[in-house]
Amino acid sequence: MNKKESGKGMVPLLPELLAPAGTFEKLVTAIHYGADAVYLGGRQFSLRAKAGNFSAEAMAEAVSYAHARGVKVYVTINILAHNQDLKDLDQYLLSLQQMAVDGLIIADPGILLRARTVVPQLAIHLSTQANVTNYAAAAFWLSQGAVRLNLARELSLAEISEIRQEVGGELEIFVHGALCISYSGRCMLSNYMTGRDANQGNCAHPCRYSYALTEEKRPGQYFPVEEDERGTYIFNSKDLCLLERLPELMAAGVNSLKIEGRMKSIFYVGGVVRIYRAALDFLAGLPAEAWREPATIALPAIFRDEIAMTGTRGTTDNFIDQPPGSNEMIYHASRAVQTVHPVAVIRAEGDSPLVEARNVMHTGDKIEYMLPGIEVLALTVVAMRTDQGEEITRANPGNIFFLTTEPLLSDGRKNGILRRKDRPAPQALV
Repeated sequence: MNKKESGKGMVPLLPELLAPAGTFEKLVTAIHYGADAVYLGGRQFSLRAKAGNFSAEAMAEAVSYAHARGVKVYVTINILAHNQDLKDLDQYLLSLQQMAVDGLIIADPGILLRARTVVPQLAIHLSTQANVTNYAAAAFWLSQGAVRLNLARELSLAEISEIRQEVGGELEIFVHGALCISYSGRCMLSNYMTGRDANQGNCAHPCRYSYALTEEKRPGQYFPVEEDERGTYIFNSKDLCLLERLPELMAAGVNSLKIEGRMKSIFYVGGVVRIYRAALDFLAGLPAEAWREPATIALPAIFRDEIAMTGTRGTTDNFIDQPPGSNEMIYHASRAVQTVHPVAVIRAEGDSPLVEARNVMHTGDKIEYMLPGIEVLALTVVAMRTDQGEEITRANPGNIFFLTTEPLLSDGRKNGILRRKDRPAPQALV
């Protein structure tokens, strides 16, 4: 049951933290902030065709970089394939074997069969697109050669626990990130509205569009579905966040916790990975007696505060207790207002580190350095200078310069992220 003996009882084993790597920079960021494993896609067969993805050369470099740091790499081959998609599949599988990737994420039974035949030594992880919602389906896929199952996102904690009791393979669940309005990501809305096939990795995300009602005899007149002149985002779910349910998921025997976000920014990837890593480390340090009632274990408030700074649409527990209702949707906008933004990434360490700006920065700005772990370091920008020694008072996105802060950023590490909170809007005089 994924537990270890302690002198005072049974303690759940720490699950793997699995992070998205849509690009090489996101992979580096996820590893910097504590991911145990990353998942990424190549130029073919991946359900995130717009994520940047990896050429063969870049993927080999990514695998080498991750393995040198003790991090595993899983490759997505999770499209629902048509006949023409199978043409180059065997060659692609063999190339992944040569790179020594750690596993293949597969949804299509035909692709799974070819993987078992062509590269039988590579571990097969079943994608959430396969819709495993019960222990009989779990047993079936394990019997077909899968060693890990990413369970459907429509499951409750009780259902996850029951599947764990019935099967012996590894179980993986999504704990954070965007949710499709469709069932386990199988959606046809994009196909009908834009001609882009979501199940082939080319989703246009029409669930995030604004919608209004029209009447056929009144062309050009738009009636809001709710009392809102902007229309309503009727398919727009809040983002999944199971951060505060980690103790129960660990106690249920989940082996891997997966974060969605191959198309998100490095600020999002690094921020979310950092918080979940810190949460798992916090839970690992609890005494055995705390695990007698996992549901009563609470994370310190700083974890909730930090995760709120990374979100894009608010948060929901989704199905973990019961089917979600209207409170789990955002009807007024495509995303929540973001009040914290990345301003720079550290490229070289030192008392005045070399940084690359991601947003406009000015001398005098109040910023924060996101340490590995849950803490942040408050800083004031004192000076910025180019590599030619020129002092500047404003840095634009893409500028690379030496940053001097108060206090000095001596503890800053390469690939670490600096952020800034929005200034409060001035209060109107009354």
